[in-house]
Amino acid sequence: MSVRKRRWPDPYTGPNEGWVADYIDGRGKRRRKSFARKKDAEQFLLTAKSEVRDGVHTADAETVTVGVAGDLWIKSGDASGLERTTIDQRRQHLELHIKPMLGTMRLNRLSLPVIRDFHDRLREAGRSPGMVKRVTVSLGSILGDAQDRGLTVRNPVREASRTRSARNGSQSRARKRLAVGVDLPTTQELKRLLDHAIGRYRPLLMTMAFAGLRASEARGLQWSDVDLLKGTLQVSQRADRYREIGAPKSHAGIRSIPLPPIVVNTLKEWKLACPKGELGLVFPNTEGGVDFHQNMVHRGMWPAEIAAGLTVDTGKVDEDGKAILAPKYPGFHALRHWFASWLINRKVDGGLELPAKTVQTRMGHSSIQITFDTYGHLFPVADEQAELKAAERAIFGPHGT
Repeated sequence: MSVRKRRWPDPYTGPNEGWVADYIDGRGKRRRKSFARKKDAEQFLLTAKSEVRDGVHTADAETVTVGVAGDLWIKSGDASGLERTTIDQRRQHLELHIKPMLGTMRLNRLSLPVIRDFHDRLREAGRSPGMVKRVTVSLGSILGDAQDRGLTVRNPVREASRTRSARNGSQSRARKRLAVGVDLPTTQELKRLLDHAIGRYRPLLMTMAFAGLRASEARGLQWSDVDLLKGTLQVSQRADRYREIGAPKSHAGIRSIPLPPIVVNTLKEWKLACPKGELGLVFPNTEGGVDFHQNMVHRGMWPAEIAAGLTVDTGKVDEDGKAILAPKYPGFHALRHWFASWLINRKVDGGLELPAKTVQTRMGHSSIQITFDTYGHLFPVADEQAELKAAERAIFGPHGT
C-alpha cells in the first residue's frame, strides 16, 4: 500500500498532477484511487487498510449508488412475487425519502454516522418518527439485498440496530402497552358501538369484533367459508387495498374461528339481504364486489362511534361554533384488539380465559412471541402470595417448621 504523486499532460491547461492511493483489496486485487490532495489519499489509504483487515472493504468499481441498489431491490421484490401493496410501499420509501437524500452516495461510503445524519435530515424535513423508522427498515433491506449481490460488505443500518439493542437491552424491543379505553374499546363501549351500528355495517362490525378479523380478511371473506350450522368461520383469503383477492399474509393466518350465537344469528339475517356477486363475499359493496377499506371505515365504523358518543374533541369548531368531534377509535384494528382482550380476560370478567397458545391461533399470529409482545400484559396475574402460602404448606405442613 502506498501513496504516490501522479502527473499527466492536458492539452488545454498544461501539466496536471494529483495523488494516487495504491493498495491490494481483500480479494488480492490491486486497486488505485486518485485524489487532488495528498492528505486525502493518505486518509483513504488508512481507512482502506483498516477495512481490508476487517473484511469490510468494497472497492468503488465493485459497488453502486444507493439509488441503483434501491432499483435492484424493487426488481427483486417484483420477481419474488411480493404483493402489489408491498412493492408500492417500497417504491414510495425509495423515491420520496431515500433517493432524495442518499441516492447518489455509493454503498461503500455508508457508515453509522451517515445513517445517523440521514435520520436527522428526515426529521428536519418533517418526517414523523414512525416514518423515519419505516424508511430506515427499507434502507436496511436495500443494503441486505445489495450484500446478497456482492455490491457491499457492510450493512450499517443493521449494525446500528445491533448497537442500540446491546446498549438498551430488552427495552429497545419493548412495545407500547395497549390501553383499554384508549387503544381498544371497553366492553361497554363495544356494546354501545354495536347498538348504534346500522344497515349492512352492523353484521360487519359484529363479526370483526367477535372473530378478530383483520380488515383485509373481512373484506375477502366468502360465504363458502362461513358455516352457520356449526357456527364457525374459516379464514382462507384476504383482499388488499387494490381489491385483489389473495392468500393470507402467512400460513398462520389460515384458521378456523368459532362464532358466538349472536354473530351466527346476525349473519343468518344478513345473508338474506347481502348483495350477490360472483365472488360470493360476505361483506361486499352494493354491487357484490370487494369494498374499499376506507369506505367501510368512514361509512360504517365512524358513524356508529359518533352515534354512540365514542368521540374525541378535535379542538376545532364548525361554522356555527360547535365543537367538531372525531371518532375515538380510528380503525377496525381496535375491534381486533378488543377480540384479543375478550379471549384473554377471566370468565368472571366476561372473557373466555383461554390459554396463550389458543389466543395465538385465533388471532392468526405466526408466533407466540407476537401474542405475548402485544397482549402479554392483559393476561391475568396470579395471586402470588396465595400460591406461595400453598407451596409452603405443602412442604412444611399447615403449622410450618
